[in-house]
Amino acid sequence: MSELKSRLQADMKSALKAGDKPRLGTIRLALAAIKQREVDDRVELDDTQVLGVLDKMVKQRRDSHAQYTDAGREDLAAQEAYEIEVLTEYLPAQLDAGEVEAMVDAVIAETGAESMKDMGRVMGALNPKLKGRADMKQVSGLVRARLG
Repeated sequence: MSELKSRLQADMKSALKAGDKPRLGTIRLALAAIKQREVDDRVELDDTQVLGVLDKMVKQRRDSHAQYTDAGREDLAAQEAYEIEVLTEYLPAQLDAGEVEAMVDAVIAETGAESMKDMGRVMGALNPKLKGRADMKQVSGLVRARLG
């Protein structure tokens, strides 16, 4: 079993014992999403794949938070913000813009990428290095700017 999944299960037990229902609900959602992916793919997820699931959940909640805020539903926006806060505890520390730019430049040099035709190869090399540590949409935009 992955270390991250074990940590989630231990934290779920702690939240249950402490009576922290909002935290418990969020952790249960994360474990359910992980379990669903395992059932769908018929594999046990490793830490990298679990990070991918958690990262996707955080992105979904950020989108929902923005939509709820725009619609004036502060109660729902607050719930989404809380879930983002809990889920990000399990993600690795985010890289700052300078570190991401340096990594993008290094991979472009490493792969010998020169044009937009090489975008897939660059993103393929960056994805495992940056998964969960940077917003891949912004990374994609940065790579596009460097190659374009």
